[in-house]
Amino acid sequence: MAVAYANRRLGIPVTVAVPETSTERAKELLQLEKAEVIMHGTSWQEANSFAESLIGAADAFLHPFDDPLLWIGHATLVDEVYCSGLKPDAVVLSVGGGGLLSSVVEELHRNGWNNILVFTVETTGAASFHAAVTSGYIVELEQITSIVTSLGAKRVCEKAFQYTKEHSIHSVVVSDQDALSACERFLNDHRILVEPACGASLAMAYKNAPELQGFDNILVVVCGGATSTIDKIRELRGNWHDL
Repeated sequence: MAVAYANRRLGIPVTVAVPETSTERAKELLQLEKAEVIMHGTSWQEANSFAESLIGAADAFLHPFDDPLLWIGHATLVDEVYCSGLKPDAVVLSVGGGGLLSSVVEELHRNGWNNILVFTVETTGAASFHAAVTSGYIVELEQITSIVTSLGAKRVCEKAFQYTKEHSIHSVVVSDQDALSACERFLNDHRILVEPACGASLAMAYKNAPELQGFDNILVVVCGGATSTIDKIRELRGNWHDL
């Protein structure tokens, strides 16, 4: 969506490939930014491969999470916290492809906060980073079974996995239901609606996860919500109960 927005402002045509599991709301918002939207495949990997097949000599390709240009942009959130004078004991963030994780860890190091533990959170059925951490090498999931489709990268980027060897990172997996419940609770508490991918991280706080015991100042990265509606979240919760 950021690419579509930037290209509309610059007057440059853009094509966005998304998997068929993307919501109609996401498609609608992309079209409002004047993007040509192509829905292809059942996972992000399939959509991305299709997008790469469309690249011509005069085209630019922007990867949604495996690109240093994007990491620089995301990383400024750590700078904002650093400049505020508040140093967290731990950081909690969601992982899909690993772009946000790569950004945050890189900027923690740049600000001299190498000793801050990072908790990465995924949902069951979309936990490619957890699979890599457990195996000791990057693993490609056979399929994405989580209803939290925006975390649905079958494998994480190399940079994110590399940081497991350079920084203290603890991988956590929560259920779809926990993520969806956290979205509703966060909406009630703060009047901000986030998508289930963000709800995964918030679930750690709302469940008083034992991993967070002993930490006094926890920074939870609250991200993503443009495509969410409370009706959709409640529909997903209902579908989850039916499984």
